[in-house]
Amino acid sequence: MTDGPTWRGRVLRGATALGVVAAVAAVVVAGGRAPEPAPVDGATGPARVTVPPAATTLVCAGPLLLPDDVGRGDSAFDPTPVDPVTSGSAVLASPVQGTVTSLDGTQTLATLDPADASATTRPATSPFVVRAAPGDVAPARVGAVSGSLVTAGDLRGLAAASCQHPTADAWLVGGATDLTSTAHLVLANAGSTPAEVTLEIWGPSGAVDLTGEHYLVAPGAQRVVPLGGIAAEQRRLVVHVATTGGRVAAHLQDSSLDGFTPTGTDLVVPGAAPAPRQVVPGVSVGQTGVDDARAGALRLLAPGGSPTTASVSVLGRDGLTPLPGAEQVELVPGEVTDVPLGGLAPGAYTFVVDAAEPVVAAAVVSRPGAPGELDDVPTLERAWAASSTPGDGGVAVIPVDALGTLVVGAVPAAGGSVDSVDGGGAASATVRLLGDAGQVLAERRVAVPVGTTGAWPVGALLGGSDVLTPSSAPVADPATQWSVRGVDVVVDDGSSVAWSLVVEAARPDGTLVSVLQPVPALSGAPDVAVQEDQRLGTR
Repeated sequence: MTDGPTWRGRVLRGATALGVVAAVAAVVVAGGRAPEPAPVDGATGPARVTVPPAATTLVCAGPLLLPDDVGRGDSAFDPTPVDPVTSGSAVLASPVQGTVTSLDGTQTLATLDPADASATTRPATSPFVVRAAPGDVAPARVGAVSGSLVTAGDLRGLAAASCQHPTADAWLVGGATDLTSTAHLVLANAGSTPAEVTLEIWGPSGAVDLTGEHYLVAPGAQRVVPLGGIAAEQRRLVVHVATTGGRVAAHLQDSSLDGFTPTGTDLVVPGAAPAPRQVVPGVSVGQTGVDDARAGALRLLAPGGSPTTASVSVLGRDGLTPLPGAEQVELVPGEVTDVPLGGLAPGAYTFVVDAAEPVVAAAVVSRPGAPGELDDVPTLERAWAASSTPGDGGVAVIPVDALGTLVVGAVPAAGGSVDSVDGGGAASATVRLLGDAGQVLAERRVAVPVGTTGAWPVGALLGGSDVLTPSSAPVADPATQWSVRGVDVVVDDGSSVAWSLVVEAARPDGTLVSVLQPVPALSGAPDVAVQEDQRLGTR
C-alpha cells in the first residue's frame, strides 16, 4: 500500500520518463525520419519538425457482469429476471475513416467513413474498440458509448459510459463493498503489450490494506477484480489504477440493494487526477428532503498526507446555490467523505471544489422509483458523475433507448468569485447536434454567465434559437427528439466550460439515469525543435 507522496513520486517519475522518450523521439526524427527541415536561425540553428497527428483509440465497456447466482430456478427471487439490453454506438464528428472492432482486434464489427460516420452494435456482447484515423492537421473528433438497460432485478438501472482513451493513471471515485453493495473493477487492454496494474484503494477509515494489489492484463483481454474480495466492508470507495508496460481502460460496476429492493446500478468512470480544484458537471437532482438518505452525495478524498479543508460551490441556473454543510468540509487525509445532497432544489448543477491540498471528487445522483411486487420500499436508480477538466471540448454519444440533456457549467477562474454572476462575463461554446449517420443536424451557440449552469434537452435544440443561455427553454418536438445521437462541443478560447450529458430512460416504474462525460479530442502534437548535434552525427 502506498501513501500520497509515493503516488506523487510515481507521477513525477512517469513525467520524467515521458520527457526522455520525447527527447529521444525528436533525435530520431532529426536523424532521418523527417524531410530535411530548414533552420530557423542560420545554418546551424534549431529547426521545426511537424509531428503528424495521432490516430484515436477508444475502449468501450462490454455488457454488465451478472450475479453469480443467475438461473438458480426460483423466479420470484431471481436476481436477473430479465436480460440486460446492451448496445454500443460510435459517431465520427470529423471526415475521417474509422473502425469498430472486438477488444483483441480480430473481428471488425463496423466501419466508419465520412458518408456514414455512425455505427450501432446491438447487442454488444463484449467490450469493443473504436479506432479513428487522424485528419490532415488534427486528431479525429470521435465519440462512443456503451450501455446496458435493465428494467427489473438486482441490476435494475441504466448503466452507460462514454468510451475511454486508454491511460496509465486513472482515479475512480465511487462505489462501495459493504453488505448492501457490489463493486467490480474492470480492466481492458486494447494494446499489443501486457499491462501490469497496481491498485490503491481508500475507504471511510483511510487507505485499505489490500489482499492483492498487482494484476497483469494481457493484450486484447479484459480482467475483472471483485473489490469485495480485496477491500471488503467499505461503505465508500476511491480506487487509483496505475499501469506499467501498457495502458488500460478502467471502470467500476457499482450496484446496491436495500434488502431485496434494487437501489441502482451504474458504471463509475475515471475523473480528473488529484488537484487543488475539482469540477463535477452534470449533477442533476430531483425533489429531495434535507434528511433524505437517498438524495445522493458529493464524494471527496484528499489522498495525500496532509489534512485540508474543501469549500464546495454549487453553480445552478441562477448562480451560487446553497448546500448546507458543504461550505467548509474538513478532510482527514486518506479518509473518503460523502457530503449529502438532500435539500438541494431540483435542477442541474456544476460543483466546484477548492482546497489547499490535492483532492479528488465525484457525485452520485438518484431517481426514486415505484415499489415492485415484492418490495417493502420504493426502488431507486443512481448515477455517478465524474470530475472533469474545464475547457475540454469533445463528443458525447447518447445510448440507444435514452434521451439526453446537455448540461454546461461556466466555471470561474481559480481564486475568482463564485458568489455572483454580475460582471463575470460569459463562457461560450459551439454545439453541433449529430444524427444517426454522423451528419450535423443543427449548430447552436451557448453563452453561459460565469458562475452558472445551463441545461437543455438535446432534442429541443433542433428548434431552439441560434444562441442559448441558461434562461432559454426550447420545447422538444416529439417527432425529432430521438433523432439526435451525439453532441460535439467546441469550447471558445479563454472560456472555462465543464459539460456532460445526462441521459435518461423513462419507465413505468421510474426514470433510469446515467451521466456521460464527453470524449475529449486528442491534443494536436506541436512542432518539435531539433538541431544538429555533431557528437551524434545527426543531420
